[in-house]
Amino acid sequence: MEYNTAQTKLINGEYGRHIQKMIEYAIEIRDRDLRNQQAKAIVRAMSYFSNGSKDTEDYWNKLWDLLFVISKFQLDVDSPFPKPSPKEIEMRPKALKYPKRNIRFRPYGVFIEDIINKVTTEEDSNEKEQAVANIANHLKRQYLNWNRDSVNDVLIHEHLELLSHGKLKMQDNFQLYSTRAILNDLAIENINNIPKTDNKRKRKKNIVLANANNKNKPNNNPNQNLNQNNNKNRHNNNNQNRKKNNQQPNQPKANINSKK
Repeated sequence: MEYNTAQTKLINGEYGRHIQKMIEYAIEIRDRDLRNQQAKAIVRAMSYFSNGSKDTEDYWNKLWDLLFVISKFQLDVDSPFPKPSPKEIEMRPKALKYPKRNIRFRPYGVFIEDIINKVTTEEDSNEKEQAVANIANHLKRQYLNWNRDSVNDVLIHEHLELLSHGKLKMQDNFQLYSTRAILNDLAIENINNIPKTDNKRKRKKNIVLANANNKNKPNNNPNQNLNQNNNKNRHNNNNQNRKKNNQQPNQPKANINSKK
């Protein structure tokens, strides 16, 4: 019995040992025409193991390049594509230059710093005040996303001043979103992001907690409150009409067979 440890090392494990043995057999064929036919048959066999669109030239070019790589560039056949050189295959790509920026507060990220720098250049207006308020609420939301404990609003004001170098400040009468409301929104987002394959008991528990938080959360939608009031008034009117009908005396039924 022949073990894999005693055989030659696989050059490309994606296509298996049989493809490699076919290529090794093709190298030993002396007749060039027969060797070319064998190479085309091997490439067709490799296409059965490789996914992708077979209607493009890049797909077949890749298979022919792998044919030469697996043969260690010893297979001499006529390829419909330019033959790759060992230097091109062994050449490593250049390392990518990743942006390196010193993020002052990592929970907020780097993009919010660019937004703050952009807002500081704007002239004073109502739109600028609204933008500063949205930035402050976003900072609190991001802080609670990483730290679920209660956060002091004074800390958010201090971070805003530090990120803007003292150019942006909140108004004295401005209040940030409550911690409870932000945590409720984050809980709902986490429930929507839970995949269906996760633990059903855990998912059901999170949904129950989110529904309980939504009941305690005040409703700021006037249309929904108006519809609820209309439904209550309609229900009360129906109950009053039922009571009136029950209080009316029963009228005697007309006797059809009575004689005049």
